Amino acid sequence: MKQVGIICGGYSSEFEISVKSAKTIFDNFPEGYVPRMIYLRKSGWTVQLKDSEVTLDSTNFTYSIDGKSQKIDLAIIYIHGDPGENGKIQAYLEMIDIPYVNSGPLASQLSFDKWYCNQFLKGFGIKVADSIYLTKPSEMPAAEKAVNDLGLPIFVKPCDSGSSYGIARVDDVSDLQSALDNAFAEGETVVLEAFLDGTEVTCAVYRSPEGLKALPMTEIVSENSFFDYEAKYLGQSQEITPARISDEIRDRCQELSKKIYQLLNLRSVARVDFMLVNDEPYVIEVNTIPGFSPESLVPQMIECKGQSVSDFWKEILEAEL
Repeated sequence: MKQVGIICGGYSSEFEISVKSAKTIFDNFPEGYVPRMIYLRKSGWTVQLKDSEVTLDSTNFTYSIDGKSQKIDLAIIYIHGDPGENGKIQAYLEMIDIPYVNSGPLASQLSFDKWYCNQFLKGFGIKVADSIYLTKPSEMPAAEKAVNDLGLPIFVKPCDSGSSYGIARVDDVSDLQSALDNAFAEGETVVLEAFLDGTEVTCAVYRSPEGLKALPMTEIVSENSFFDYEAKYLGQSQEITPARISDEIRDRCQELSKKIYQLLNLRSVARVDFMLVNDEPYVIEVNTIPGFSPESLVPQMIECKGQSVSDFWKEILEAEL
């Protein structure tokens, strides 16, 4: 049977969330494969074997059990943030000829950068928030101009981070500098986005042997000023699946999500977050490795559909292989 390495961990603040996501997949893996948890740390690669870890030779994805060499045949990359969600591992696996099911390097890197991805989609007529792009912390004058141009409140986001790390809603210009400092601590570039007043919903799309499928949509009602880390992972939000929207708006969002999936040339599962403003969908961001922990949105969507996590990943493996 094929050995499938579920690669998790990574170098960003999302290490533990990545491990939780990978563990959910591991615990519900479809029959016919041998799943292995693979941890990537700055100290190296390891494979989980029951209660211990052994070294993975990253040059050929082999490891040893009782002196016998074992090889990982296929990878599922489930690192949120660097170096998985931004496409670095995908490029490396292609170099050493290890197949994987995720979106490729270019699609991953483009989708991972919030500003570049939204500008790309804007070029195809897809609505996104007005924004200003900053490349260094010293650009305070540009940030102050953004407040004048975009108004308040304004969102400050690191372009290349996930799980709402470093994101802040700024309601007063006096809080702008601290928000910029926090954002640049998480990412190399920062985007300032105009506030969208509406209903937040999200749609997951994946490729099955029958073609692209959209899961039931989720509506997000945060107890905080936006869907931040605490709202996502510490229960400070209502996540309502299926979303309380009309069938017409649901169908529009699902078809738009499929269009985005195809425009970005994505693979496996991806999640597109929207803000509905007067029933018009604006893209917030695209997630090519969406959270898959028990607290995450996609498992809730799968449950609402009446499908098991195991059957969900069976469909993806059959389609992408």
